[in-house]
Amino acid sequence: MTQTQKLLIAIGILAGTGIAANRFAPAGTGDRGEACRRFVNEARRTCYSQLLSERLRQHGVADAVATLDKLAATDADVAEHAHEFAHGLGIEAYGRSTDIVATFAACGDGFSSGCRHGVIQAYFESREKVTQPEVEALCQPFKSPGASRWVLFQCVHGMGHGLTMLYAHDLPRALTDCDMLSDGWDRESCYGGAFMESVINATAPHHPATMLAAQSHHHMMGGTTFKAMDPADPLYPCSIMAERYLDACYQMQTSVMLNLNHGNIGDAAKSCERAPLRVRPICFQSLGRDITSYTSRDPQKTADLCHTAAEPYRPACYFGAVKALVDWTATTGAAFAFCQLVASEAGGPTCYHALGEEIATLLASLPEREVQCLRAQEPQAVMACRLGAGVPVSR
Repeated sequence: MTQTQKLLIAIGILAGTGIAANRFAPAGTGDRGEACRRFVNEARRTCYSQLLSERLRQHGVADAVATLDKLAATDADVAEHAHEFAHGLGIEAYGRSTDIVATFAACGDGFSSGCRHGVIQAYFESREKVTQPEVEALCQPFKSPGASRWVLFQCVHGMGHGLTMLYAHDLPRALTDCDMLSDGWDRESCYGGAFMESVINATAPHHPATMLAAQSHHHMMGGTTFKAMDPADPLYPCSIMAERYLDACYQMQTSVMLNLNHGNIGDAAKSCERAPLRVRPICFQSLGRDITSYTSRDPQKTADLCHTAAEPYRPACYFGAVKALVDWTATTGAAFAFCQLVASEAGGPTCYHALGEEIATLLASLPEREVQCLRAQEPQAVMACRLGAGVPVSR
């Protein structure tokens, strides 16, 4: 498996054009983009990083993200590293303005919210220490009445990334700081970001976001060297974690497995079957997410690879896959297409229920959620979606 494949598996995403805020039209980038395409590999990515940084300096965050969207649509190499480029833009944006709310809005939802994750990472890199009041206050602006949880999730998930990098990838120390959050949902989201950052750093330590962070003025706090993976144990580090961290850990564990077994999805499925019974479905959810990386989020190919799992675990695979299909673009088209493919199977209702949960995260109002769920058309599918979205079935 190539280094590029390892990176894609680790973060559960692959090439795509994302949904950078379309209302911002970047000024012409054709000449510079063409110039960058004359290079290959790291030289090309360095050229693009410089181009995006220049756009940010001259025209602001929204224009830089829209430029990235345009470049990703025309160059597979940019698309392949789009999340990391976006992450790097977020880091640089925070260095220019510490207004997190405004920068989050300018970043947009595209590329699995990589820009927003970079903003939160940069916030923590700017600190000399972290206190409980600071941790609690950071994401409070995204908890206003009527707000969706989508942007809030990006903040607290990004917190996990940022804390892990702050402590030089001492994962247990970062998790302990996530514990300072009083809300259980916030803690779980922070845990997830911490485990994801640990996997990314272990499998692709030279991705653009890490390189940009290394160039920042703040040096990460020294931490205990933590072994992120163990080739002898495909369930590590989950196998050594406290119970409260297991759900978040197993949500990322197949990224570790697939790195160790060179992309063998069938072998990863067998490893998930050896996970503790309570978290076994979560492991298969992780597998579903990673499968979408292999298929470039193609619904039919994703369904086919989920069938690699033993039949009792396929619903969990569908659950993870459909959530990943929504997460990449914050839209539901591919997710509905996927659920329609598996609707007649035992896992069909699970797929629509998971899709409903994603809709509830994206949309705050019940009428908007119902409009989305009605796209499922079949009564049983609509009901499962409504249940996941928290829409009363009597509506």
